[in-house]
Amino acid sequence: MTRIHRISILFTLLFAAVFGSCVSNRKAEVSNLKDPEPHRPRYHFTPDSMWMNDPNGLVYFEGEYHLFYQYHPHSTVWGPMHWGHAISTDLLHWEHQPVALYPDSLGWIFSGSAVADHHNTSGLGKDGTTPLIAVYTYHNSDLEKQGSLKYQYQGLAYSLDKGRSWTKYAGNPVLDNPGMKDFRDPKVVWHEPTQKWIMTLAVGDHIRFYTSPNLLNWTFASEFGKEIGAHGGVWECPDLFELDVENKPTEKKWVLLVSINPGGPNGGSATQYFTGSFDGTSFVPETTETRWVDHGKDNYAGVSFAGIPDQDGRRIVVGWMSNWQYATKVPTTRWRSAMTIPRTFHLVDHDGTGTLYSRPVAELENLREPEITIEPITLTPNDQHSQSETIIPETAEIHLVFDFSTDSAATSFGLIIGNDQSQQLVAGYDREAGAFYIDRNQAGDGSFSADFKGKHSAPYQAGGEKTISMRIFLDVASLEFFAQDGAVVLTDIFFPDTPVHKLRFFSSNGTVRLVSAKVYPLKATIK
Repeated sequence: MTRIHRISILFTLLFAAVFGSCVSNRKAEVSNLKDPEPHRPRYHFTPDSMWMNDPNGLVYFEGEYHLFYQYHPHSTVWGPMHWGHAISTDLLHWEHQPVALYPDSLGWIFSGSAVADHHNTSGLGKDGTTPLIAVYTYHNSDLEKQGSLKYQYQGLAYSLDKGRSWTKYAGNPVLDNPGMKDFRDPKVVWHEPTQKWIMTLAVGDHIRFYTSPNLLNWTFASEFGKEIGAHGGVWECPDLFELDVENKPTEKKWVLLVSINPGGPNGGSATQYFTGSFDGTSFVPETTETRWVDHGKDNYAGVSFAGIPDQDGRRIVVGWMSNWQYATKVPTTRWRSAMTIPRTFHLVDHDGTGTLYSRPVAELENLREPEITIEPITLTPNDQHSQSETIIPETAEIHLVFDFSTDSAATSFGLIIGNDQSQQLVAGYDREAGAFYIDRNQAGDGSFSADFKGKHSAPYQAGGEKTISMRIFLDVASLEFFAQDGAVVLTDIFFPDTPVHKLRFFSSNGTVRLVSAKVYPLKATIK
Protein backbone atom coordinates (compact mmCIF):
# COMPACT_ATOMS: atom_id res chain seq x y z
CA MET A 1 0.00 0.00 0.00
CA THR A 2 1.44 3.39 -0.99
CA ARG A 3 1.79 6.32 1.38
CA ILE A 4 -0.88 8.19 -0.62
CA HIS A 5 -3.22 5.23 -0.23
CA ARG A 6 -2.71 5.13 3.55
CA ILE A 7 -3.28 8.88 3.92
CA SER A 8 -6.41 8.69 1.78
CA ILE A 9 -7.88 5.83 3.82
CA LEU A 10 -7.16 7.52 7.16
CA PHE A 11 -8.65 10.78 5.91
CA THR A 12 -11.77 9.03 4.63
CA LEU A 13 -12.35 7.29 7.99
CA LEU A 14 -11.90 10.53 9.90
CA PHE A 15 -14.20 12.42 7.55
CA ALA A 16 -16.90 9.76 7.83
CA ALA A 17 -16.78 9.94 11.62
CA VAL A 18 -17.17 13.71 11.62
CA PHE A 19 -19.89 13.99 8.98
CA GLY A 20 -21.70 10.67 9.18
CA SER A 21 -24.68 11.96 11.17
CA CYS A 22 -25.15 14.85 8.73
CA VAL A 23 -25.42 12.46 5.81
CA SER A 24 -28.04 10.41 7.64
CA ASN A 25 -30.14 13.50 8.33
CA ARG A 26 -29.95 14.63 4.70
CA LYS A 27 -31.21 11.27 3.44
CA ALA A 28 -34.09 11.21 5.87
CA GLU A 29 -35.43 14.74 5.31
CA VAL A 30 -34.36 16.13 1.99
CA SER A 31 -36.76 19.11 2.28
CA ASN A 32 -35.95 20.03 5.89
CA LEU A 33 -34.88 23.67 6.09
CA LYS A 34 -32.34 22.66 8.75
CA ASP A 35 -30.69 20.35 6.25
CA PRO A 36 -26.89 20.56 6.79
CA GLU A 37 -26.47 20.44 2.99
CA PRO A 38 -29.30 22.73 1.83
CA HIS A 39 -27.92 23.27 -1.67
CA ARG A 40 -26.99 19.70 -2.57
CA PRO A 41 -28.95 18.55 -5.65
CA ARG A 42 -31.36 15.63 -5.27
CA TYR A 43 -31.11 14.08 -8.74
CA HIS A 44 -27.86 15.50 -10.17
CA PHE A 45 -24.57 13.71 -9.61
CA THR A 46 -22.35 15.18 -6.90
CA PRO A 47 -19.30 13.77 -5.14
CA ASP A 48 -20.09 12.40 -1.73
CA SER A 49 -17.55 14.88 -0.39
CA MET A 50 -14.74 17.19 -1.45
CA TRP A 51 -13.89 18.86 -4.76
CA MET A 52 -15.03 17.82 -8.25
CA ASN A 53 -14.69 19.40 -11.68
CA ASP A 54 -14.49 18.07 -15.28
CA PRO A 55 -16.25 14.83 -16.24
CA ASN A 56 -13.64 12.39 -17.56
CA GLY A 57 -13.57 8.98 -19.20
CA LEU A 58 -17.30 8.74 -19.91
CA VAL A 59 -17.81 5.24 -21.28
CA TYR A 60 -20.62 2.67 -21.53
CA PHE A 61 -19.44 -0.92 -21.18
CA GLU A 62 -21.38 -4.15 -20.68
CA GLY A 63 -24.54 -2.53 -19.33
CA GLU A 64 -22.86 0.11 -17.16
CA TYR A 65 -22.25 3.83 -17.55
CA HIS A 66 -18.92 4.91 -16.08
CA LEU A 67 -18.48 8.50 -14.95
CA PHE A 68 -14.95 9.48 -14.00
CA TYR A 69 -14.22 13.03 -12.92
CA GLN A 70 -11.52 15.40 -11.74
CA TYR A 71 -11.39 14.91 -8.00
CA HIS A 72 -9.45 16.22 -5.01
CA PRO A 73 -10.23 13.79 -2.17
CA HIS A 74 -8.60 15.95 0.52
CA SER A 75 -10.12 19.40 -0.02
CA THR A 76 -13.22 21.25 -1.26
CA VAL A 77 -11.03 23.41 -3.51
CA TRP A 78 -8.99 22.41 -6.53
CA GLY A 79 -5.64 20.74 -5.90
CA PRO A 80 -3.67 17.61 -6.87
CA MET A 81 -6.06 15.90 -9.25
CA HIS A 82 -7.24 12.28 -9.11
CA TRP A 83 -9.91 10.49 -11.12
CA GLY A 84 -13.03 9.93 -9.05
CA HIS A 85 -15.41 7.24 -10.28
CA ALA A 86 -19.10 6.34 -10.21
CA ILE A 87 -21.17 3.70 -12.03
CA SER A 88 -24.82 3.69 -13.13
CA THR A 89 -27.07 1.37 -15.09
CA ASP A 90 -29.67 4.07 -15.89
CA LEU A 91 -27.87 7.46 -15.96
CA LEU A 92 -29.88 8.45 -12.87
CA HIS A 93 -28.71 6.41 -9.88
CA TRP A 94 -24.95 6.48 -9.37
CA GLU A 95 -22.88 4.25 -7.11
CA HIS A 96 -19.69 5.85 -5.83
CA GLN A 97 -16.55 3.79 -6.47
CA PRO A 98 -13.04 4.00 -5.02
CA VAL A 99 -10.71 6.57 -6.58
CA ALA A 100 -9.70 5.14 -9.96
CA LEU A 101 -6.42 6.95 -10.66
CA TYR A 102 -4.01 8.51 -8.18
CA PRO A 103 -1.13 10.91 -8.86
CA ASP A 104 2.28 9.27 -9.17
CA SER A 105 5.87 10.24 -9.94
CA LEU A 106 4.88 11.42 -13.43
CA GLY A 107 2.37 13.92 -12.06
CA TRP A 108 -1.22 14.67 -11.14
CA ILE A 109 -4.02 13.02 -13.14
CA PHE A 110 -5.73 15.63 -15.33
CA SER A 111 -8.64 15.19 -17.75
CA GLY A 112 -8.94 12.53 -20.43
CA SER A 113 -11.18 9.84 -21.88
CA ALA A 114 -11.88 6.10 -21.79
CA VAL A 115 -12.73 3.55 -24.47
CA ALA A 116 -13.30 -0.18 -24.73
CA ASP A 117 -10.57 -1.75 -26.88
CA HIS A 118 -12.82 -4.46 -28.34
CA HIS A 119 -10.25 -5.69 -30.85
CA ASN A 120 -7.42 -5.57 -28.31
CA THR A 121 -5.38 -3.30 -30.56
CA SER A 122 -3.32 -2.34 -27.51
CA GLY A 123 -2.48 -5.92 -26.64
CA LEU A 124 -3.37 -5.17 -23.02
CA GLY A 125 -6.33 -7.56 -22.92
CA LYS A 126 -5.76 -11.03 -21.49
CA ASP A 127 -7.53 -14.34 -21.99
CA GLY A 128 -10.14 -12.82 -24.26
CA THR A 129 -11.02 -10.00 -21.83
CA THR A 130 -11.75 -6.66 -23.47
CA PRO A 131 -9.65 -3.99 -21.77
CA LEU A 132 -11.05 -0.61 -20.83
CA ILE A 133 -8.41 1.97 -21.71
CA ALA A 134 -8.11 5.39 -20.06
CA VAL A 135 -5.97 8.02 -21.77
CA TYR A 136 -5.33 11.08 -19.62
CA THR A 137 -3.00 14.01 -19.06
CA TYR A 138 -0.19 13.91 -16.55
CA HIS A 139 0.45 17.32 -15.00
CA ASN A 140 3.93 17.53 -13.53
CA SER A 141 3.81 20.41 -11.07
CA ASP A 142 7.57 20.20 -10.38
CA LEU A 143 8.41 20.76 -14.05
CA GLU A 144 5.88 23.57 -14.18
CA LYS A 145 7.52 25.32 -11.22
CA GLN A 146 10.90 24.94 -12.92
CA GLY A 147 9.59 26.88 -15.91
CA SER A 148 9.57 23.99 -18.37
CA LEU A 149 6.91 23.98 -21.08
CA LYS A 150 6.90 20.17 -21.09
CA TYR A 151 5.01 19.71 -17.83
CA GLN A 152 1.96 18.06 -19.43
CA TYR A 153 1.99 14.79 -21.41
CA GLN A 154 -0.37 11.90 -22.00
CA GLY A 155 -0.54 8.67 -20.01
CA LEU A 156 -2.54 5.46 -20.26
CA ALA A 157 -4.10 3.03 -17.80
CA TYR A 158 -6.15 -0.11 -18.39
CA SER A 159 -8.74 -2.20 -16.56
CA LEU A 160 -9.54 -5.89 -17.01
CA ASP A 161 -12.38 -6.02 -14.46
CA LYS A 162 -14.99 -3.66 -15.96
CA GLY A 163 -13.39 -0.53 -14.57
CA ARG A 164 -13.15 -1.60 -10.93
CA SER A 165 -9.36 -1.45 -10.78
CA TRP A 166 -6.77 0.17 -13.00
CA THR A 167 -3.16 -0.52 -13.95
CA LYS A 168 -1.01 2.25 -15.33
CA TYR A 169 0.87 1.37 -18.51
CA ALA A 170 4.54 0.65 -17.84
CA GLY A 171 5.60 2.66 -20.89
CA ASN A 172 4.00 5.94 -19.82
CA PRO A 173 3.89 8.57 -21.14
CA VAL A 174 2.42 7.40 -24.44
CA LEU A 175 2.64 10.90 -25.96
CA ASP A 176 5.47 13.22 -24.97
CA ASN A 177 5.13 16.98 -24.98
CA PRO A 178 7.05 18.59 -27.89
CA GLY A 179 7.42 21.82 -25.91
CA MET A 180 3.91 23.27 -25.75
CA LYS A 181 2.19 24.85 -22.77
CA ASP A 182 -1.31 23.53 -21.99
CA PHE A 183 -0.91 20.22 -23.84
CA ARG A 184 -3.83 18.25 -22.45
CA ASP A 185 -7.26 16.63 -22.18
CA PRO A 186 -7.08 13.80 -24.77
CA LYS A 187 -10.40 12.58 -26.18
CA VAL A 188 -9.87 9.25 -27.96
CA VAL A 189 -12.26 7.74 -30.53
CA TRP A 190 -12.06 4.90 -33.06
CA HIS A 191 -12.28 6.05 -36.69
CA GLU A 192 -13.72 3.15 -38.64
CA PRO A 193 -12.92 4.33 -42.22
CA THR A 194 -9.17 4.59 -41.50
CA GLN A 195 -9.07 1.81 -38.89
CA LYS A 196 -7.21 4.07 -36.48
CA TRP A 197 -7.65 5.67 -33.10
CA ILE A 198 -7.96 9.45 -33.16
CA MET A 199 -6.79 11.61 -30.26
CA THR A 200 -8.22 15.13 -30.10
CA LEU A 201 -5.95 17.20 -27.86
CA ALA A 202 -6.26 20.78 -26.58
CA VAL A 203 -3.04 22.72 -27.06
CA GLY A 204 -3.02 26.30 -25.83
CA ASP A 205 -5.59 28.07 -28.00
CA HIS A 206 -6.15 25.37 -30.64
CA ILE A 207 -6.58 21.63 -31.29
CA ARG A 208 -4.12 18.97 -32.39
CA PHE A 209 -5.15 15.62 -33.87
CA TYR A 210 -3.05 12.47 -33.46
CA THR A 211 -3.58 8.96 -34.83
CA SER A 212 -2.63 5.53 -33.55
CA PRO A 213 -3.16 1.90 -34.55
CA ASN A 214 -2.93 0.67 -30.95
CA LEU A 215 -3.50 3.49 -28.40
CA LEU A 216 0.18 3.25 -27.44
CA ASN A 217 2.04 4.92 -30.31
CA TRP A 218 0.75 8.26 -31.55
CA THR A 219 1.53 10.24 -34.72
CA PHE A 220 0.75 13.92 -35.25
CA ALA A 221 -1.89 14.40 -37.98
CA SER A 222 -3.06 18.03 -38.12
CA GLU A 223 -4.04 21.20 -36.26
CA PHE A 224 -7.25 23.18 -36.11
CA GLY A 225 -8.57 26.44 -34.72
CA LYS A 226 -5.70 28.89 -34.39
CA GLU A 227 -7.73 31.59 -36.15
CA ILE A 228 -11.26 30.16 -35.81
CA GLY A 229 -13.69 30.34 -32.91
CA ALA A 230 -13.48 32.11 -29.57
CA HIS A 231 -10.00 32.77 -28.17
CA GLY A 232 -10.66 34.62 -24.94
CA GLY A 233 -8.87 31.94 -22.93
CA VAL A 234 -7.25 28.51 -22.96
CA TRP A 235 -8.90 25.73 -25.00
CA GLU A 236 -9.72 22.62 -22.98
CA CYS A 237 -11.64 19.31 -22.89
CA PRO A 238 -12.34 18.70 -26.60
CA ASP A 239 -14.60 16.04 -28.07
CA LEU A 240 -15.06 14.79 -31.64
CA PHE A 241 -17.96 12.73 -32.98
CA GLU A 242 -20.24 12.24 -35.97
CA LEU A 243 -24.00 12.89 -35.93
CA ASP A 244 -26.89 12.31 -38.31
CA VAL A 245 -28.64 15.49 -39.49
CA GLU A 246 -32.21 15.16 -38.21
CA ASN A 247 -33.99 16.96 -41.04
CA LYS A 248 -31.71 15.51 -43.76
CA PRO A 249 -31.86 11.76 -43.12
CA THR A 250 -29.06 10.77 -45.50
CA GLU A 251 -26.59 13.35 -44.24
CA LYS A 252 -24.00 13.16 -41.47
CA LYS A 253 -21.64 15.77 -40.10
CA TRP A 254 -18.82 15.84 -37.59
CA VAL A 255 -19.02 17.90 -34.41
CA LEU A 256 -16.02 19.24 -32.51
CA LEU A 257 -16.56 20.50 -28.95
CA VAL A 258 -14.01 22.83 -27.39
CA SER A 259 -14.32 24.29 -23.91
CA ILE A 260 -12.69 27.65 -23.23
CA ASN A 261 -11.72 29.43 -20.03
CA PRO A 262 -12.23 32.36 -19.81
CA GLY A 263 -14.11 33.78 -22.80
CA GLY A 264 -17.64 32.37 -22.45
CA PRO A 265 -20.62 34.30 -23.87
CA ASN A 266 -21.79 35.41 -20.41
CA GLY A 267 -18.37 35.49 -18.75
CA GLY A 268 -15.94 32.88 -17.48
CA SER A 269 -15.87 29.34 -18.79
CA ALA A 270 -18.11 27.84 -21.51
CA THR A 271 -18.09 25.34 -24.38
CA GLN A 272 -18.10 26.22 -28.07
CA TYR A 273 -18.73 23.86 -30.96
CA PHE A 274 -17.87 23.49 -34.64
CA THR A 275 -19.57 21.40 -37.34
CA GLY A 276 -17.93 20.14 -40.50
CA SER A 277 -16.09 17.17 -41.98
CA PHE A 278 -13.33 14.90 -40.70
CA ASP A 279 -11.39 12.40 -42.82
CA GLY A 280 -9.31 10.75 -40.13
CA THR A 281 -6.61 13.38 -40.44
CA SER A 282 -8.09 16.89 -40.64
CA PHE A 283 -11.21 18.68 -39.47
CA VAL A 284 -12.71 21.19 -41.91
CA PRO A 285 -15.42 23.49 -40.47
CA GLU A 286 -18.48 24.44 -42.49
CA THR A 287 -18.70 27.88 -40.84
CA THR A 288 -16.28 30.11 -38.94
CA GLU A 289 -19.06 31.51 -36.75
CA THR A 290 -18.51 31.15 -32.99
CA ARG A 291 -21.31 29.02 -31.52
CA TRP A 292 -21.99 27.85 -27.98
CA VAL A 293 -23.35 24.59 -26.57
CA ASP A 294 -24.95 26.37 -23.60
CA HIS A 295 -25.31 30.11 -22.94
CA GLY A 296 -25.72 29.79 -19.17
CA LYS A 297 -22.87 30.42 -16.78
CA ASP A 298 -22.70 26.88 -15.45
CA ASN A 299 -22.11 24.19 -18.05
CA TYR A 300 -18.45 23.51 -18.78
CA ALA A 301 -16.11 20.78 -20.02
CA GLY A 302 -18.97 18.61 -21.26
CA VAL A 303 -17.97 15.46 -23.16
CA SER A 304 -19.85 12.48 -24.54
CA PHE A 305 -19.99 8.82 -23.59
CA ALA A 306 -17.99 6.38 -25.66
CA GLY A 307 -19.35 2.92 -26.38
CA ILE A 308 -23.08 3.67 -26.60
CA PRO A 309 -24.50 0.66 -28.52
CA ASP A 310 -25.55 1.18 -32.14
CA GLN A 311 -29.09 0.08 -31.32
CA ASP A 312 -29.29 2.98 -28.87
CA GLY A 313 -27.53 5.41 -31.17
CA ARG A 314 -27.60 8.45 -28.89
CA ARG A 315 -24.80 10.92 -28.28
CA ILE A 316 -25.10 11.36 -24.50
CA VAL A 317 -23.23 14.23 -22.86
CA VAL A 318 -22.57 15.35 -19.28
CA GLY A 319 -20.99 18.67 -18.25
CA TRP A 320 -19.59 20.20 -15.08
CA MET A 321 -22.23 22.50 -13.56
CA SER A 322 -20.11 25.42 -12.40
CA ASN A 323 -17.85 28.19 -13.65
CA TRP A 324 -14.17 28.80 -12.94
CA GLN A 325 -14.94 32.41 -11.99
CA TYR A 326 -16.36 31.25 -8.65
CA ALA A 327 -16.35 27.44 -8.47
CA THR A 328 -13.98 27.31 -5.49
CA LYS A 329 -16.00 29.91 -3.55
CA VAL A 330 -19.62 28.72 -3.78
CA PRO A 331 -21.33 28.36 -0.36
CA THR A 332 -21.21 24.59 0.12
CA THR A 333 -19.12 22.94 2.80
CA ARG A 334 -18.84 19.15 2.63
CA TRP A 335 -18.68 19.02 -1.19
CA ARG A 336 -18.24 21.29 -4.20
CA SER A 337 -19.86 21.07 -7.62
CA ALA A 338 -22.37 18.92 -9.50
CA MET A 339 -22.72 17.54 -13.00
CA THR A 340 -25.47 18.61 -15.40
CA ILE A 341 -28.27 16.22 -16.17
CA PRO A 342 -27.30 13.87 -19.01
CA ARG A 343 -28.33 15.32 -22.35
CA THR A 344 -28.46 14.09 -25.93
CA PHE A 345 -26.98 16.04 -28.82
CA HIS A 346 -28.75 16.38 -32.16
CA LEU A 347 -27.91 18.15 -35.42
CA VAL A 348 -30.56 20.16 -37.26
CA ASP A 349 -29.85 21.73 -40.64
CA HIS A 350 -30.44 25.48 -40.81
CA ASP A 351 -29.80 26.87 -44.30
CA GLY A 352 -27.13 24.30 -45.06
CA THR A 353 -25.32 24.50 -41.72
CA GLY A 354 -25.66 22.01 -38.89
CA THR A 355 -26.93 23.48 -35.62
CA LEU A 356 -26.45 21.61 -32.35
CA TYR A 357 -29.53 20.96 -30.22
CA SER A 358 -29.47 19.64 -26.63
CA ARG A 359 -32.28 17.64 -25.04
CA PRO A 360 -32.61 15.93 -21.65
CA VAL A 361 -32.22 12.15 -21.80
CA ALA A 362 -35.48 10.19 -21.86
CA GLU A 363 -34.51 8.31 -18.69
CA LEU A 364 -35.31 11.41 -16.64
CA GLU A 365 -39.00 10.77 -17.26
CA ASN A 366 -38.69 7.79 -14.90
CA LEU A 367 -38.27 10.24 -12.02
CA ARG A 368 -41.62 11.92 -12.60
CA GLU A 369 -44.24 11.94 -9.87
CA PRO A 370 -47.94 12.59 -10.68
CA GLU A 371 -48.36 15.75 -12.74
CA ILE A 372 -49.41 19.10 -11.31
CA THR A 373 -51.63 20.67 -13.97
CA ILE A 374 -51.94 24.41 -14.32
CA GLU A 375 -54.87 25.78 -16.27
CA PRO A 376 -54.22 27.88 -19.40
CA ILE A 377 -54.31 31.60 -18.76
CA THR A 378 -53.97 34.88 -20.64
CA LEU A 379 -51.32 36.94 -18.88
CA THR A 380 -51.39 40.73 -18.73
CA PRO A 381 -48.56 43.00 -17.53
CA ASN A 382 -49.80 43.04 -13.92
CA ASP A 383 -50.52 39.33 -13.56
CA GLN A 384 -47.20 38.48 -11.95
CA HIS A 385 -48.24 40.56 -8.95
CA SER A 386 -51.83 39.36 -8.60
CA GLN A 387 -52.05 35.79 -9.82
CA SER A 388 -52.10 32.98 -7.32
CA GLU A 389 -48.88 31.04 -6.88
CA THR A 390 -48.56 27.36 -7.64
CA ILE A 391 -46.71 25.51 -4.91
CA ILE A 392 -44.14 23.16 -6.41
CA PRO A 393 -41.37 21.01 -4.94
CA GLU A 394 -37.75 22.15 -5.18
CA THR A 395 -37.09 19.25 -7.57
CA ALA A 396 -39.31 19.53 -10.63
CA GLU A 397 -39.60 19.37 -14.39
CA ILE A 398 -41.65 22.22 -15.86
CA HIS A 399 -43.16 22.31 -19.38
CA LEU A 400 -44.57 25.59 -20.71
CA VAL A 401 -45.91 26.78 -24.05
CA PHE A 402 -46.62 30.48 -24.62
CA ASP A 403 -48.56 31.92 -27.56
CA PHE A 404 -47.80 35.54 -28.48
CA SER A 405 -49.77 35.80 -31.72
CA THR A 406 -52.03 38.69 -30.62
CA ASP A 407 -51.53 42.26 -31.82
CA SER A 408 -50.82 43.35 -28.25
CA ALA A 409 -48.25 40.64 -27.63
CA ALA A 410 -45.90 41.06 -24.68
CA THR A 411 -42.32 42.08 -25.28
CA SER A 412 -41.12 39.58 -22.69
CA PHE A 413 -42.65 36.73 -20.71
CA GLY A 414 -41.75 33.67 -18.71
CA LEU A 415 -41.76 32.27 -15.19
CA ILE A 416 -40.64 33.23 -11.71
CA ILE A 417 -39.63 30.67 -9.08
CA GLY A 418 -39.36 32.07 -5.57
CA ASN A 419 -39.31 31.36 -1.86
CA ASP A 420 -40.70 32.83 1.38
CA GLN A 421 -37.82 35.32 1.62
CA SER A 422 -38.83 37.09 -1.62
CA GLN A 423 -35.82 35.61 -3.37
CA GLN A 424 -36.57 34.66 -6.96
CA LEU A 425 -35.11 33.22 -10.13
CA VAL A 426 -36.56 34.51 -13.41
CA ALA A 427 -36.43 32.70 -16.76
CA GLY A 428 -38.03 33.94 -19.93
CA TYR A 429 -37.96 35.17 -23.50
CA ASP A 430 -37.37 38.80 -24.48
CA ARG A 431 -38.84 39.45 -27.95
CA GLU A 432 -37.30 42.91 -28.28
CA ALA A 433 -33.81 41.68 -27.46
CA GLY A 434 -34.33 38.44 -29.39
CA ALA A 435 -33.03 36.34 -26.49
CA PHE A 436 -33.88 33.79 -23.85
CA TYR A 437 -32.48 34.53 -20.42
CA ILE A 438 -32.07 33.53 -16.79
CA ASP A 439 -31.90 36.31 -14.21
CA ARG A 440 -30.43 35.27 -10.84
CA ASN A 441 -29.82 38.77 -9.45
CA GLN A 442 -32.36 38.20 -6.66
CA ALA A 443 -32.08 34.42 -6.34
CA GLY A 444 -30.12 34.26 -3.10
CA ASP A 445 -26.52 34.46 -1.96
CA GLY A 446 -24.07 35.93 -4.44
CA SER A 447 -21.74 37.57 -1.97
CA PHE A 448 -18.93 35.10 -2.56
CA SER A 449 -18.09 36.49 -6.02
CA ALA A 450 -18.61 39.73 -7.92
CA ASP A 451 -19.01 37.58 -11.05
CA PHE A 452 -21.95 35.53 -9.80
CA LYS A 453 -25.10 37.62 -9.90
CA GLY A 454 -26.44 38.68 -13.26
CA LYS A 455 -28.81 38.16 -16.16
CA HIS A 456 -27.52 35.63 -18.66
CA SER A 457 -28.83 35.65 -22.22
CA ALA A 458 -28.88 33.43 -25.29
CA PRO A 459 -29.74 34.98 -28.67
CA TYR A 460 -32.79 33.61 -30.48
CA GLN A 461 -34.85 35.34 -33.13
CA ALA A 462 -38.38 33.95 -33.17
CA GLY A 463 -38.96 35.25 -36.70
CA GLY A 464 -42.32 34.02 -37.92
CA GLU A 465 -42.83 31.72 -34.94
CA LYS A 466 -45.76 32.55 -32.68
CA THR A 467 -45.19 30.08 -29.85
CA ILE A 468 -42.33 29.62 -27.42
CA SER A 469 -41.74 26.34 -25.59
CA MET A 470 -39.74 26.03 -22.40
CA ARG A 471 -38.67 22.85 -20.61
CA ILE A 472 -37.03 23.47 -17.27
CA PHE A 473 -35.32 21.22 -14.74
CA LEU A 474 -35.21 22.62 -11.21
CA ASP A 475 -33.08 20.86 -8.61
CA VAL A 476 -32.77 22.77 -5.31
CA ALA A 477 -30.01 25.13 -6.43
CA SER A 478 -29.81 24.77 -10.21
CA LEU A 479 -31.96 25.52 -13.24
CA GLU A 480 -31.47 23.95 -16.68
CA PHE A 481 -33.53 25.76 -19.29
CA PHE A 482 -34.22 24.08 -22.68
CA ALA A 483 -36.09 26.29 -25.14
CA GLN A 484 -37.63 25.50 -28.53
CA ASP A 485 -36.96 21.75 -28.33
CA GLY A 486 -33.34 22.27 -27.29
CA ALA A 487 -32.35 24.88 -29.86
CA VAL A 488 -31.29 27.12 -26.96
CA VAL A 489 -30.00 26.02 -23.55
CA LEU A 490 -29.04 27.96 -20.43
CA THR A 491 -27.75 26.38 -17.22
CA ASP A 492 -27.36 28.39 -14.00
CA ILE A 493 -26.78 27.52 -10.38
CA PHE A 494 -28.05 29.70 -7.52
CA PHE A 495 -28.07 29.64 -3.71
CA PRO A 496 -31.40 30.58 -2.07
CA ASP A 497 -31.61 30.94 1.71
CA THR A 498 -34.62 28.62 1.85
CA PRO A 499 -36.10 26.28 -0.78
CA VAL A 500 -37.74 27.84 -3.83
CA HIS A 501 -41.24 26.41 -4.15
CA LYS A 502 -43.51 29.16 -5.50
CA LEU A 503 -44.19 29.28 -9.24
CA ARG A 504 -45.87 32.15 -11.08
CA PHE A 505 -45.73 33.65 -14.55
CA PHE A 506 -45.18 37.14 -15.96
CA SER A 507 -45.87 39.22 -19.02
CA SER A 508 -44.33 42.62 -19.80
CA ASN A 509 -45.64 45.39 -22.08
CA GLY A 510 -48.51 43.37 -23.48
CA THR A 511 -50.35 40.07 -23.20
CA VAL A 512 -49.34 36.48 -23.79
CA ARG A 513 -51.35 33.28 -23.62
CA LEU A 514 -49.97 30.44 -21.51
CA VAL A 515 -51.57 27.65 -23.54
CA SER A 516 -49.98 24.72 -21.72
CA ALA A 517 -48.32 24.29 -18.34
CA LYS A 518 -47.29 21.05 -16.67
CA VAL A 519 -45.20 20.44 -13.59
CA TYR A 520 -43.78 17.04 -12.72
CA PRO A 521 -42.29 16.66 -9.24
CA LEU A 522 -39.10 14.61 -9.60
CA LYS A 523 -37.99 11.85 -7.26
CA ALA A 524 -34.59 12.13 -5.63
CA THR A 525 -31.87 9.71 -6.70
CA ILE A 526 -29.39 10.35 -3.90
CA LYS A 527 -29.07 7.75 -1.17
